Amino acid sequence: MKNAVMCVLVKNRNSDAPKLQEVLTSHGCIIKTRIGVHEVSHTCAEDGLIMLHLTGSSDDIINLEKDINDLSEIRAKTLYLDF
Repeated sequence: MKNAVMCVLVKNRNSDAPKLQEVLTSHGCIIKTRIGVHEVSHTCAEDGLIMLHLTGSSDDIINLEKDINDLSEIRAKTLYLDF
């Protein structure tokens, strides 16, 4: 089992969130923690950041990153924790 942190940058939360949610749900067994943040001033920002703490096989984590990066306007990068 690998431990990793994945950051997901969402450019247009209103239109892209439902597609991203489907992907996250389909990989839900490897997601231990999910934290989402976006800037709020007078209105909610369109972009947001989701941080995921993942535990699973290397293939599971790679497949999640690929499925997210296949979505338009959403990018994910993974940092593996080896300690």
